[in-house]
Amino acid sequence: MQKTYTSYGIITAIGLIGYFLITKLLGLHQYPVLSAANGVIIGAGIFFAIKNYKSKHRSFEYQDGFQLGLFTGGLATILFSIFMALYIFQLDKQFAEAVLDSWNLNFNKGSLILIISLVIMGFATTFVLTLSFMQLLKDSWNQKHQE
Repeated sequence: MQKTYTSYGIITAIGLIGYFLITKLLGLHQYPVLSAANGVIIGAGIFFAIKNYKSKHRSFEYQDGFQLGLFTGGLATILFSIFMALYIFQLDKQFAEAVLDSWNLNFNKGSLILIISLVIMGFATTFVLTLSFMQLLKDSWNQKHQE
């Protein structure tokens, strides 16, 4: 299981970083609404990780798939957050201010709140999507109708 969630987590993180860099090139990286596509990217990574693991193992337990989904999304979130922290604190210090200004906050804004929000949203998305995909991919307990 560790090999599966590690490889899919890294691939998902690369997808998130690639999406961010594409939006940066297009000048759209300062619009937080476009981060909704991050959920699609994380969702794809979790879905394909669970589906791949299920196809390679005869006995597929719900808790194994759930754990795999959480670890895949969690690893992707951590790696993407590290990239964003390096980007915000080292490469583009005005980026955080531009995003935070769009939030209309009335207190001293720091760049760290952006990273914390990113981590919280990533873990929340991972949890919800893992629950959803496990409902889709779990083995049914319903018995086949016999004729």
